[in-house]
Amino acid sequence: MTKLSLLLNIVVLIPVCAGIFTNANWTLVSYGNNTPARSILLSVYLAILVVSIILLLKPDPKMITALLCVQIIYKFITPFTVGSISNPVVISNIFIAIFHCFTVFFIWKDGMLLK
Repeated sequence: MTKLSLLLNIVVLIPVCAGIFTNANWTLVSYGNNTPARSILLSVYLAILVVSIILLLKPDPKMITALLCVQIIYKFITPFTVGSISNPVVISNIFIAIFHCFTVFFIWKDGMLLK
């Protein structure tokens, strides 16, 4: 499951980061106009992408759990901060957070945090 969560991050974040960076038309609908706030979000996404790649190559259950827990929290908070559940980013965030919850559960259940 850890590999799947990290791969999910990578598969989702590569096109999202590329779209935000190139100001693709679909990013205007999902992320709004190109603003400093959107560029900060791109930085956060790039950090998650880089850490996901590193952890895929050199897995550490504690670090993976920390990364996924941060993502779970911010992704479940987005409907409240955006004020809508209909935004495509909010919807995908919820599904990804649910997937990551299962991964964190299995890491905990398998005792990988104790190693």
